[in-house]
Amino acid sequence: MKVFLATKNKGKIKDFEKLTEGMDLEVVTILDGLDIPDVVEDGETFEANSQKKAKEIAEYTNITVSDDSGLCVDALDGAPGVYSARFGGENATDSEKNQKMLELLKDVKKENRKAHFVSVVSIAFPNGEIHSFRGEIEGEILFEARGNNGFGYNPIFYSYELEKSFGEADDEERKSMSHRARAFRKLIASG
Repeated sequence: MKVFLATKNKGKIKDFEKLTEGMDLEVVTILDGLDIPDVVEDGETFEANSQKKAKEIAEYTNITVSDDSGLCVDALDGAPGVYSARFGGENATDSEKNQKMLELLKDVKKENRKAHFVSVVSIAFPNGEIHSFRGEIEGEILFEARGNNGFGYNPIFYSYELEKSFGEADDEERKSMSHRARAFRKLIASG
């Protein structure tokens, strides 16, 4: 079965490819040269953005899977949240976003650095049917980056379950524990 993954984010594409290993799926993305318009992510929730991307792109493709995900930091009242990709500016690099986060939290004590990653994976069908699944993982923001694996905020997010940063976790560990993996497993279990 061919599934369109609604993202240009190479890190998300790699994660999704890892999650679908061994499945009878052909994964196609915008990076495969398809002429698909950009979807403006203007929703106020992960669910709204994920559903909007899946629904709009399903009009041009067949079955479409999308993900909206981000980092929610308690000390920042849940920010950056749905603005995680644009945190630090529209063209900020992962490193710049991480540096901004560390700077904002530099005077925050360890016990107040709790955070969680959220992923909402939506699947849309050409008939307009859409379903969404949410996954989360708890942790905290470190005082400095650790590890070079993954992308985004992985080096500064310490996972309580893995007992290391996502930047130190290998692909298999993130595949088994990440917020995206949890949301995707719910999608698969839904049939």
